Amino acid sequence: MTEYEISSDPSRLDPEKIHHWLSTDAYWALGRSREKQDSAIAGSLNFGVYDVVSGVQVAYARVITDRATFAWLCDVYVDRAVRGKGMGVRLVSAVRDELAPCGLRRILLATEDAHGVYAKLGFEPLSHPERWMALGLQ
Repeated sequence: MTEYEISSDPSRLDPEKIHHWLSTDAYWALGRSREKQDSAIAGSLNFGVYDVVSGVQVAYARVITDRATFAWLCDVYVDRAVRGKGMGVRLVSAVRDELAPCGLRRILLATEDAHGVYAKLGFEPLSHPERWMALGLQ
């Protein structure tokens, strides 16, 4: 069985692969430019999942956070070749665990189709969605 490791070391990321995954196969990022993706990576806390033997990146997530009060989990993507092996749960668990010592008030995310994955880790719908607002600029 293939083993995987999770790292937040930005030097291990494969930006070209991440861009390809997100811009061609992630409904929330279709068509995102490489420049925009590289900028997002540069301004975020990033997590990669890597095949231990080959070193190939097989999953990605990024977090926008002040590391004090708030975090936004986004761009969670698992390569189609390794889906169904619990990789998403392992990745989001690692994100949650790395952020735990920060004492954040909340970690938010948005998903169209992976509610079950996040619910396994304690995420739940907003208890008062009427308190939240968004400014959509694009």
